[in-house]
Amino acid sequence: MRKKDIILEDQKELETPVLHENDVENDVLDEQNPVSVEEAENIVTETEGEAVSELDMTLLTDWEKFDAMEQALEEERKRQRQDRRARRNSPASVKKKKHAGMKFRRIFGNTVGQIVLTVLSILWVIPLFYLFIQSFRKEPGAWSPTFFPQEWTLDNYKRLFLETEFPRWYGNTLLIAVCSCVITTLFVLAVAYAFSRIKFKARKPIMNVMLILGMFPGFMSMTAVYFLLKILLPGYYQSHLSLIIVYSAGAAMSYYVAKGFFDTVPKSLDEAARIDGASRCRTFFQVILPLSKPIIIYTILISFVAPWCDYIFVSYIMAGVPDIGMYTVSLGMYKWLEREMIQQYFTIFCAAAVIVATPITALFMFLQKYYVQGVTGGAVKG
Repeated sequence: MRKKDIILEDQKELETPVLHENDVENDVLDEQNPVSVEEAENIVTETEGEAVSELDMTLLTDWEKFDAMEQALEEERKRQRQDRRARRNSPASVKKKKHAGMKFRRIFGNTVGQIVLTVLSILWVIPLFYLFIQSFRKEPGAWSPTFFPQEWTLDNYKRLFLETEFPRWYGNTLLIAVCSCVITTLFVLAVAYAFSRIKFKARKPIMNVMLILGMFPGFMSMTAVYFLLKILLPGYYQSHLSLIIVYSAGAAMSYYVAKGFFDTVPKSLDEAARIDGASRCRTFFQVILPLSKPIIIYTILISFVAPWCDYIFVSYIMAGVPDIGMYTVSLGMYKWLEREMIQQYFTIFCAAAVIVATPITALFMFLQKYYVQGVTGGAVKG
């Protein structure tokens, strides 16, 4: 209800005559004592003036009350707005909003990342799973109308070990990988320790040159390496020894991760060993290496995987070898995928791929903790 309507109603109530007992007595007295016309007019005029004054005072009082109420309400609203604004702009509120925003972004980022990684994992696993189940397929040929085999069998694994040269290829690859791994690990750790601890004049230039050369892929030097092997090893340039030399000769250029790890090992250990009379070599093997298990395992894994999975150097160096028993698994299995042999050996190829992938998978699963520690430890300092 508006203010004007309330005031009009109050005015009507004041104008409405109300009879009281005193008014009745006055009327009786007036009848007993008649008044002249002039006196009556004066009395009426005085009465009307008093009523108008009383009405004005009442209206004025009501207006003041309403104005005071409105001002009080407006001040209360203003105070509440200021309180809300102060709470919104307070350090605690700002920190809470910032924390809520960071939490939302973190949850959203983690969710998106997990979805992307899940999709990528599925895309990566599907070919491996298909290769695995095809190794149990009984139907011959390279193509199958169904994703899963119609008939399951283990004959592909039996034929792999009984009717092919795969066992010899597997042994050749294992021998080359183990020898290369041992030599490469020693080279990398020794070079990294030397660059980390020994200060000499050409240290920085040599490190920079080796780092730059290590950025180029190894197969760029295949032709030069092949002719160098023919010159240095005239009768053995197409042998397992040649492959071991190729995989191990340039290993020192991968020193930077191991050097970063050795930089995190306190030099006070070297100084204490030297004070006790230990040589540099003894300090390296008996003091530093026992504390460097993560980087040793990381170097072993990397050094083993490279020759185990390599095809480029093997196909170039061993090309034209008459004895197929000299092949490694990568070269021999690739021969099964040629047009003349793929229909006959595709399911056997799948079985061989499962056998070849098993040791690498097992190594990474059991040594993953040390692998991660070696990578992160070597990344602290460069």
